[in-house]
Amino acid sequence: MNLFKYTILLAMVTFSVGCVSLEHSPVTDSRRAYAYTWQQELELGREADEQIIDYYGMYNNDALTNYVSAIGERVLEHSHFRRDNTRAEYANIAFTFRVLDSPVVNAFALPGGYNYVTRGLLAHMTSEAQLAMVIGHEIAHVAARHASQQALRQQAGQILLIGTAVLGEELLGIPGQEVIGLGESAAQLLFLSYGRDAERESDRLGVEYAAMAGYAAAEGAAFFTALKRISDKAGHSIPSHLSSHPDPGEREVDIARRAATWKEQGFPQETVNQDEFYQAIDGMIMGDNPREGFTREGVFYHPDLAFSFSVPSGWTLINERSQVVLVSDNQQAVTIFSVPGVASPAEAVDEIGNLEQITVNARESVQIGGLPAVVMNGTMMNEGTAYYIEVTGIAHRGNVYRFLSYTPQNAVQTYAASMQQSSQSFRDVTDQGILDMQPARIRIVRADRTDRFSSFLPSDLPPGLDAQDIAIMNQVELDETVSTGTLLKLPR
Repeated sequence: MNLFKYTILLAMVTFSVGCVSLEHSPVTDSRRAYAYTWQQELELGREADEQIIDYYGMYNNDALTNYVSAIGERVLEHSHFRRDNTRAEYANIAFTFRVLDSPVVNAFALPGGYNYVTRGLLAHMTSEAQLAMVIGHEIAHVAARHASQQALRQQAGQILLIGTAVLGEELLGIPGQEVIGLGESAAQLLFLSYGRDAERESDRLGVEYAAMAGYAAAEGAAFFTALKRISDKAGHSIPSHLSSHPDPGEREVDIARRAATWKEQGFPQETVNQDEFYQAIDGMIMGDNPREGFTREGVFYHPDLAFSFSVPSGWTLINERSQVVLVSDNQQAVTIFSVPGVASPAEAVDEIGNLEQITVNARESVQIGGLPAVVMNGTMMNEGTAYYIEVTGIAHRGNVYRFLSYTPQNAVQTYAASMQQSSQSFRDVTDQGILDMQPARIRIVRADRTDRFSSFLPSDLPPGLDAQDIAIMNQVELDETVSTGTLLKLPR
């Protein structure tokens, strides 16, 4: 067990390139070098798919999943996997299309035919044609075997980001990057796995696949405008010269141009299907799901598990499906809250305390908020640096939880109180208003008048979403005039 190992957002696979495989490309049919054989790619995809599901979770709506899969299969039929001259090893390979339960706007693919879109991405689209273009882009990554090409460029033993976020502006959320020795630029370079040429190739093929399937591929261009607005609003745009992805504005123009070229070649691209798309996402969760945890006035609440704890002032909280990470303002201290899957608070603490690298200084049984708990602190040497570690195990309503905090030994006086604040404030929640909290959901309505978009917004917006967020989801400006009968996505 490595105490400082941390998975950033997508499944990562540590690999060592021991040989080069010379195989035919599904796209060009020419022989080229890959890091893996096609069979190895299939196996890598299967293994990483399990990690993706564990990390994100599947969105629990079979009808929506089936709808997305049907679009994926329709586009797939016009890809290089389904053509008359497709080689036997590639022909009719089964693809899997999944909808992940994440509010982050994201889509990515794994080798071997595993394609993912998040509910956050679906919430920001306005037609089936846009979704078809994005899915085509992801199928293209698999067809061009970009992951295997990229792996060939990596040095042995480096980390390969198999599931690269192709479209989304994911927040890295790496805790304590100064502690673990990973700088921001290195994190970005890891995250931006594919090069610009690969992205442009996937855009080109995505348009081709969507256009041949009859979709209005040019519709996909508008999505990149929405993506740029999301990025600009969040204030974390990556400069074009640092990004492996082409600029969204560049992609918007290029996609429209390529779609027009396919139209000239006899592919009319008439399918938009906005009504069908809106019907599929009607009632889908919009934004964060408070049932899985939310923060209010410096306190993190989890309605489903009925607990709460304080968030230290100035610290950032990253709420993941399998853990909650708290990071100090300068990333010198980290607290990781998780469910270790043990039977008692003592086991939760001793699982860490018994590690060879750990020197335990103190350990005692206590009561925290009237709940049985065990607290331990100690030190650990890692690559020549001494770290202070504090671990707290707490039993609550049939579960055992663990707070694991660490900081460099020379920063203990600065951060010890803040690290203890979260674990010592753990409480059972009985407030029915908290326990009954429900997520906002998309409500599809037709505009009953011609008016500014902002006039259709409810006065009470869901926590975490503002008027501009809703406008971006609808791909309109707040002061833009919408006509009577226009379909709108509003929060319910």
